[in-house]
Amino acid sequence: MHPKRSRPDQPPDPGTRPSPAVTAAAVRNPSGEILGVVVFLRRPEETVSDGPVLCALDAQVLEGVARGESTVQMASRLYLSRQGIEYRVGQMLRRFDAPNRPALVARAHALGMFAAGQWPPRVRAERVR
Repeated sequence: MHPKRSRPDQPPDPGTRPSPAVTAAAVRNPSGEILGVVVFLRRPEETVSDGPVLCALDAQVLEGVARGESTVQMASRLYLSRQGIEYRVGQMLRRFDAPNRPALVARAHALGMFAAGQWPPRVRAERVR
């Protein structure tokens, strides 16, 4: 006997799918002028899949990339060489199958790696070993 399949032409029952939470934060320059808006779309906890788990150093590097820090800034903050940061970022680009740093941040966010509604971005504690 075959399992019952839903028809693709029928919309899902609204009572069966939890709705996502949307958070927006204004990005301002030092004088207070709004430069843009960052929008976070977070799936409810029960729908967030088990994603990758990072070591503490990789989590700090990912947070730096998400904040827009340069390689030199991250190297200075984490007491690593520029090459060490580039190595870590390169490993994460391959692991997340991302072509560049913005795509890495987008994929990490889509996988639920970051805590919602928080600036600067922080990797969720359960995603760090």
